[in-house]
Amino acid sequence: MAGKLKFSPEDFQNAAIKYRSELLMLPIIGCQDTLQYMTARPGIRYKERVGTVSGDAQFAPYKPTRASDFNLNVDYRELETFFGSVVSDFEPNSAVSTLLGTGATKGDGQISTPTAKSVLALIAKSLSEHLNDAIWNGVRNATGDTSKDLFNGFDTITQSEITAQNITAEKGNYLKLTEDITAANAVDVAKKILFSLDPRLRSQELFLYCSQDFVDKYNEGYLLSHGGIPYNTEYGQTAVEGSNGKLKLVPLYNKADSKFMHVTTKSNMLVGFDQMGDIENVMVKEYKPFILSYIATMFFGVQFESIDKRRFKVIELKTE
Repeated sequence: MAGKLKFSPEDFQNAAIKYRSELLMLPIIGCQDTLQYMTARPGIRYKERVGTVSGDAQFAPYKPTRASDFNLNVDYRELETFFGSVVSDFEPNSAVSTLLGTGATKGDGQISTPTAKSVLALIAKSLSEHLNDAIWNGVRNATGDTSKDLFNGFDTITQSEITAQNITAEKGNYLKLTEDITAANAVDVAKKILFSLDPRLRSQELFLYCSQDFVDKYNEGYLLSHGGIPYNTEYGQTAVEGSNGKLKLVPLYNKADSKFMHVTTKSNMLVGFDQMGDIENVMVKEYKPFILSYIATMFFGVQFESIDKRRFKVIELKTE
C-alpha cells in the first residue's frame, strides 16, 4: 500500500506554502458548530480594546440658550488573542489510510487518492476540535501543552468578572438559581430567566447558551405542560415560550459541564484571531526518516464585548 502513494516531503512542504492561508483558517472553520452563534473578529494580534459607547444627551423642546454637557460613557473591554503553536508528527501514507480510509489506496481508489493539500487540510481541521472544547472552559496557562491552556474561555472570563464584582445581581447582569433543573421545572426556569432580563436586553434577538441537557429537560417539561394545546405541533422547541421567538435556545456540547448559562446577542460574543498578518504560519518539516512534522502557529482568544445588563446576563446553576 505504501508504495502506491506518490507523496514526497517536498509535496507536503510546497502544499503548506501554497495553501498557507486556507490551512490557517481551517481550525476556525472547524469550530462552526459553536462559532455560528458568535461573532468572528479577524486581524486581532495580542490585544485590542473593544466595548460600547453611551451618553445622556437628549432632544428637548427648542431653546436657543439651553446647553448641557454630554457625559460620554465608554465601557472598554480587552479582547486578547494568544499566540499558540502545534507540532504534529505524521507518516504520510498512514495519514491517508487513517484519515480517509484504506479504500483510497487500493485498486480503483487510486484515482481518488487525495493530494498532499487535502491531507494537510484534514490535519489542520482536526485541530479545531480541541479549540472548540476550550471555548468556554479554557484557562490561560503559558506553560501548558493543550488548547485549554492557550486562552481564557467565556466561562473563565465570567467567573473572573463575578469575583471582581462586575457581574452581580445588583448590576442586573447575574442570576443565581437555587434549585436543580429537572424536566418538571425547566420551563419555569427558562421563564424565570426571560422575565429577569432588562427590558432593553429582552427586546433584542438573543441566544441562551446552555447545555443539551437543559434543552432536553425543557422539551420534556414543555411536552408535559403543553401536550394538549393545538399549536404544540412539534417536540423540539427552539425558543423560550413567552419571548416571541426572540430568546432562542442554543444547546452546545462544550457547555455540558458548565455551571453557567449565558443570555446575550451574537454580536456580543467575540472570537478573535489574526489570519491577516505574517506571524501565523504553516510548514512541514522532515526531522526524521519517513516521518514529517506539521508545524503551525496562530492567534486565538475570546471575550464579551459588553457585560452591561442591557446586552448580557449570566445565570449560575445551583452547585453542591
